[in-house]
Amino acid sequence: MNEMQIIERALNEGNGVLRLAPNWVPRAHCRPGRRLRLHPNDYYALGLRRGAIDERWFCSTTAADNGELTPEDEGLSYIVTRDGKEKALFLSAVEQRKGQIIGDALYEKHGRWPMFAKFFDNMGPLPHHIHHSEEYAQRVGMHGKPEMYFFPSQYNNYGAEFPFTFFGFNPEVSKEQVKQALIRFTEGDNKLLELSRAYKIELDTGWDVPTGVLHAPASLCTYEPQFSSDVYAMYQSVLYLDHTVADDMLWKTCPPDQIGNFDYLIEVMDWEKNVDPEFSRHRFMAPKLDSSIREDGGFIEWICYKSDFAAAKRLTVQPGCSMILREKVAYGLLCVQGHGKINDMDIASPTLIRYGQLTDDEFFVVESAAKEGVRFTNLSETEPLVMLYHFTEHPNRKAVEDEL
Repeated sequence: MNEMQIIERALNEGNGVLRLAPNWVPRAHCRPGRRLRLHPNDYYALGLRRGAIDERWFCSTTAADNGELTPEDEGLSYIVTRDGKEKALFLSAVEQRKGQIIGDALYEKHGRWPMFAKFFDNMGPLPHHIHHSEEYAQRVGMHGKPEMYFFPSQYNNYGAEFPFTFFGFNPEVSKEQVKQALIRFTEGDNKLLELSRAYKIELDTGWDVPTGVLHAPASLCTYEPQFSSDVYAMYQSVLYLDHTVADDMLWKTCPPDQIGNFDYLIEVMDWEKNVDPEFSRHRFMAPKLDSSIREDGGFIEWICYKSDFAAAKRLTVQPGCSMILREKVAYGLLCVQGHGKINDMDIASPTLIRYGQLTDDEFFVVESAAKEGVRFTNLSETEPLVMLYHFTEHPNRKAVEDEL
């Protein structure tokens, strides 16, 4: 069976609901928090040189940028047939079926599925780093990376070493102070965090992280809807517990003729957002009930809604109940608690996953199926069925933000 036939079979089997295989991504510079429900023996399944698996990507058409040892399909999601015997790249489905998968308007605008979501899960904090805007990412042939964070309680049974996130800089900090810290990068701890401020992370809440904003994420398993890109640069040299960052990470995503130019590193920042004295009010996101969808069997909340590009919701179906979800756009979905049915397909949040094993927790709903409606049935009499789902350019998103 060729790829086109596999895609056609998967679309027909799920009536527009595509089952996806787990998509694991290692990071050589990180230590795993071990909350991804991956088997304890499999976090180094790709070998020590590749690093530990600390990320899982959802509905991705973006390849991971992990250096010369990276396989071509790392970071790319695969559609699987109902029996699990055949698979095809989700990227190929979008390229071949275009608007049938993601919607005609979205395909005409972007020519691809322009986002994905991920779990990143680290034992310690990540370095204070930046994701470039479209303007600066395009200088090296890439795309900008706005993103949002949400911290699901189902995947955070403990907070690991540092459940605090640093965002931006204190309002009184100057560009010259930041520049001098970057110049000291190779001398040891450049003390960049002394110019920043930390926020204690509350589970089941989120933050908006625009491009150009420095951030040092907490040691929590984080659900992250984002633009389809893997651009970044690390501005902090030494982390908590003396974990060091290689200086080539400081110049990552930098044009060759700008390497060594510290003024350029300052230029790529969105300075006003970094020193915003009301950063929390502008960027923090508490769940907000979606009152436009009314069903007796459960409820829907907006969980990520302050980005101009992408958003996410949380769907909860009560024990023993069923509800139909109708949306105006295609979306990727992950089940984080419970078990039941998505239409007539099994859906369940796994307890333990072996590397290479299939699951029933990840799906992509094409636009036509999203508009027609997808039925979710909770087969448990005691536990809620909970899903996180992400999408881009939802026509109702701006109205939600305006209400706040």
